[in-house]
Amino acid sequence: MSPTVLVIDDEPPIRRLLRVGLSTQGYSLLEAPDAGTALTLLKRERVDLVILDLGLPDMGGHDLLRTIRADHPDLPVVVLSSRGDEGGKVEALDLGADDYVTKPFGMGELLARLRAALRHQLAAKGERPVFRVEGLSVDLVRRIVRVDGAEVKLTPREYDFLRILVLHAGKVLTHAQLMREVPASSDPQYLRVYMRQLRQKLEADPERPRLLLTETGIGYRLRASDDGLG
Repeated sequence: MSPTVLVIDDEPPIRRLLRVGLSTQGYSLLEAPDAGTALTLLKRERVDLVILDLGLPDMGGHDLLRTIRADHPDLPVVVLSSRGDEGGKVEALDLGADDYVTKPFGMGELLARLRAALRHQLAAKGERPVFRVEGLSVDLVRRIVRVDGAEVKLTPREYDFLRILVLHAGKVLTHAQLMREVPASSDPQYLRVYMRQLRQKLEADPERPRLLLTETGIGYRLRASDDGLG
């Protein structure tokens, strides 16, 4: 059965673009031009993933996200946001959005975000023991990290940060989310130090990271392969 995506956006051209782009990739679509219609569809239909525009005519997008999270805590939500609205993106992620895409967006980027959000939902139902992407492997059971087959020694705090990123691979985590999951300090500077240390140990070129990516002004994302975990 193809995944059903609920598109919540008041702009007909955006809904039309998503209708064409996603249907050709095997997704089934439901469309809502406002929050009221969206909430009705969520009660009535099977929905596997939501694409949510934050600028809606009848309810703030963040308020709708709170409502969706309260009623559907495991439903993946990918937010559409305007360019430069870093505060809005951070708030949406802290409220439980799985990811965001900035308008204007490319269909390839959006499809990658949707796949990652759906994979994360499946992985959350049963943590699989080994994560792999390119030359990095993380054994979550034995706490063994390897790069190109060679074991890499991490400090306990470095491993804690890496484990959280692995469990949410492909999803951006805000600074606040990471500090909440691994209480190291209330100063975000310490988080930057740990990320720098991880890159020194995991990346072939720490100055041009391919795995541990910075989302400027928002947080960090660990790259996920198309195969996800395992």
